[in-house]
Amino acid sequence: MKRILLLLTMKPSILVGGQAVIEGVMMRVPGAYATAVRDPEGKIHIQKNDFQSITERSNFWKQPILRGMASLFEAMKMGMATLQYSIDIAMPEEGEQSKLAEFFSTVFAIGLAITLFMVAPMWITTKLMNIEKEALWFNLASGTFRILFFVIYLLAISLLKDVRRLFQYHGAEHRVVYNFESGKDVNVKNAQSFPTQHPRCGTSFMFIVLLSAILVFAIVDTIVIYFLGTISLPIRLLFHLPMIPFVSGVGYELIKLSAKSDSIFFSILKKPGLWLQNITTKQPEDDMVVVSITALKEAFGDKYEEMVGKEYMAEAIG
Repeated sequence: MKRILLLLTMKPSILVGGQAVIEGVMMRVPGAYATAVRDPEGKIHIQKNDFQSITERSNFWKQPILRGMASLFEAMKMGMATLQYSIDIAMPEEGEQSKLAEFFSTVFAIGLAITLFMVAPMWITTKLMNIEKEALWFNLASGTFRILFFVIYLLAISLLKDVRRLFQYHGAEHRVVYNFESGKDVNVKNAQSFPTQHPRCGTSFMFIVLLSAILVFAIVDTIVIYFLGTISLPIRLLFHLPMIPFVSGVGYELIKLSAKSDSIFFSILKKPGLWLQNITTKQPEDDMVVVSITALKEAFGDKYEEMVGKEYMAEAIG
């Protein structure tokens, strides 16, 4: 009887999330996503796309770890496309850059990320500490440097005016998602009453990925040392870089578990990601919340009225 009552009182789950873009918000709902962007004249432009994840279409890609890898790739592809759309609308002069310039800027961003969060932490650990062949201690040290660099990077970019506005839209996105999940009427006043920190945010996901990397890379290094008898920075990079998608898959599973568990372990695991959102989310202005609500409504389309007004248990990272 208790089990039946529990099933009857459980909230339905739904995949709703999104991301901040330049002067706007992208909202993703089951079957579609929509991006709402305000142009320099104040008009809101909308782009909607139907979307079904490969994890819903393929038994292979819906398996644990693999679904995280696939979801990360899809989120990156979707994110880059919606970000470019927002630039075209909000910053039309910058949006006219050539495809070649866009390609080089992407390559530079990837190179910077690899250098800052992969090469530099391991190089510093190698130079400062004589623990190169101690897999666990080396990766604990380099992982600590990696997390430190990540926090410093977020703090540094948060000082930029344009990034601060991006972080305000990030806060608007979270508040509207919270508002929707609560079952209350979705409007500016209600949305502004919710926190800007959300446990399934991409910032929290990134932090859990950084923690996962410590364990996964320690296991990889142990295996490499066992078979090769030695290890160095180039060898580490050779084996670590291809493992990044796998590490992301592990992080994805951990954040899904943390969303469903109230255990002390997962409660502690959530804390740093929520704290980091004090950097990556800022208090949004009302007109930013309007843009976020517009994106949510457009994403649902004709189904919006039947979806709102219910309490949901979210399952998305956004």
